[in-house]
Order: sequence, then C-alpha cells, then structure tokens
Amino acid sequence: MSLDTLFSPYELKSLKLKNRVVMAPMTREFSPGGVPTADVAAYYQRRAEGGVGLILTEGTVIERPASKNEAGIPNFFGEALPAWGKVVEAVHARGGLIAPQIWHTGAAASRGDYDPQPKQSPSGIALDGSQKWEPMTDADVADTIAAFARAAGDAKKLGFDAVELHGAHGYLIDEFFWDRTNKRTDQWGGDTIGARTRFAAEIIKAVRAEVGADYPLIIRISQFKGGVYDAKVTHTPQELEDWVRPLLDAGVDIIHASQRRFWEPEFEGSDLNFAGWIKKLTGAPVITVGSVGLAEDFINFFGGAQANPQGIDELLRRLERGEFDLVAVGRALLADPQWLNKVRVGQLEDVKAFDRSALASLV
Repeated sequence: MSLDTLFSPYELKSLKLKNRVVMAPMTREFSPGGVPTADVAAYYQRRAEGGVGLILTEGTVIERPASKNEAGIPNFFGEALPAWGKVVEAVHARGGLIAPQIWHTGAAASRGDYDPQPKQSPSGIALDGSQKWEPMTDADVADTIAAFARAAGDAKKLGFDAVELHGAHGYLIDEFFWDRTNKRTDQWGGDTIGARTRFAAEIIKAVRAEVGADYPLIIRISQFKGGVYDAKVTHTPQELEDWVRPLLDAGVDIIHASQRRFWEPEFEGSDLNFAGWIKKLTGAPVITVGSVGLAEDFINFFGGAQANPQGIDELLRRLERGEFDLVAVGRALLADPQWLNKVRVGQLEDVKAFDRSALASLV
C-alpha cells in the first residue's frame, strides 16, 4: 500500500499538519507535584524529532478538587503552566506541533495511597455502578465548566497549537454521557444520549468563547470505559449521531474516536469503525485510534503480553478510502519515538516492540 496519504499534509483552521499521524495521549505520571519536568519536555521533543504531525500530551488536569486520581498526573494550572510552556518550546524547536489533553478523572479509582475524596461525578456513582458519593451540585458543574475553559485559554496563551478535551474512557465528561453513571433528572441528565451531552456541550461552548473561533478544538470520546471494555454509550448509528452532533454544534472541530482495535466494525452490517461511522454520519474531521501498528491490543499488555510491530496496510486502506482524516498512534510511539520515520522508509523490522517495561521510564 502507498504511504502517500499517510504522509500528506492536513489543514484545519490554524492547524497545519505535515502528515496525518497524531501521537495519542498516554498517561505517564512523571510529573512530581503535578509539574512536568525537563525529562517530560525531552520526551515530547523526541516525538517531534520522530516526525509526528501533531502531539497530544498525556492527560493533564484542571483546577478542581479531586481532578486527578494519581499523584504523578500533571496539572494544567498554577506552577505547572510555566513548565508546560517549556514543553511547547521544546516541541516547536524541532518543528513539531502540540496540543494538551485537558482532563478531569471523575470517579476513576486510584491505585495507591493517593486518593483524594470525595470524587466528583454526575450522580456520585462509580464505574462499577455503586453509589459512593454525593452527586455534583449545580455550583460544582458550573465551576468545572469554568475550569475547563480557563485551562484551554491558558493552553492558547502558552503557545499550544490546539487543545483536546478528554471525554472518553469513563472519566468525568464521559460519565455524563453514559447512562450507567449519569442518573440525573435535571438539565445535566436525561433518558437519551442527546440530553446527556449537555455538560460536554457547555464545556465546549465555554472553551470556544475563551480561545476564539480559529483555535482548533478536539474532543476524545469512546464507547468502552476503563475496566468496562464492553460498555456502550450508543447502540445504533442514529444514537451515535445524536451523541456527536451537539458536540460539533457547540464548537468542536475534530472528533477523536477511541476504540480498542481500529480495524473492528462499530455496528453490524458495515465494516466502518467508530471513527468511520462518525465521518459518515456528520462529515466532521475525525481521528481514529486503537492498537495502530501493533499485533496486540492494549488490554493484553496489562497481563504482560508483548505487543510486536505489525504492518499498517489495513490502516492505509481505510485512510485512502476517506473513513477518517487522522490516525493516532499510542504504544508504538511510546516504545519507539522513531516509529514514524521507520514506517516512512519501510523499516518496520527495526521498530521496537512494546511491553510493560516501556512504562517505567520516559524513553
């Protein structure tokens, strides 16, 4: 398959990418006290040197109580902001473009001693369906929307080239989407996915007002949740359209459609994947993601499986058919910052395999 489409430029508003490859956001937890270090800046700079069109940072949290579930997750407020400015400078110095992923982890569980309480979620419901906390108040909701907007405004001031909202994988924004975690009966809930988009849509509107019309805005969404991999927010194409259209109408430019394996169909009767269906239904720019360039999906690596490199012919076929506009690559780039350069010259046999040890340091 030809690599021409993968390495063709892409433009959207002020965003001018030299190719269609995006570094997917991947939580690293190497920011003590929530402040990115020089090692973090160098980590992203190496991906810029590797030729990635757009780097999406690891999730970085807004200024709200219990906005993160692990201590090493970086902040996007206070003393962390100048450090993020240095990350931007490092990436730009190598000709790269970068966007922060703005995040609130919501009801997500913590693994260790760091476990701020009470966690905030639409209805105080954990991902396992149990009632653990009080629902967010209207004041909580309003303050959270304002904090997302403030973070996006800071991203623009720091020189980031775009911003992404994390609305996937069972974190706060996604908890408003999912009927299992959003049982509210007020204006922030509802029996339909269209009604449950309001929280995200209001965040998007507030962000858009903060950053202006020409600043590129991405939102990442998913069906699956952390630890609940068979979860479904929508079950039909019509429900999917009801989900994404309010986000686009509110001001989002690109939908980042996250799934475990990009090659799997989203609905019966079509081989279109999650991103492909969004593109078909709305015509909006979309990013696909999900085990790109690897022979094992991300679930298996938690059990110690090694994810070996594999070809990308299926990816190229779908990209050439116009099913999606951009391709996000995660673990393949985490293990080997030169992955894209090796793909360009046909040296897939030289790509480093991914295993759990790659998480122990900033390669």
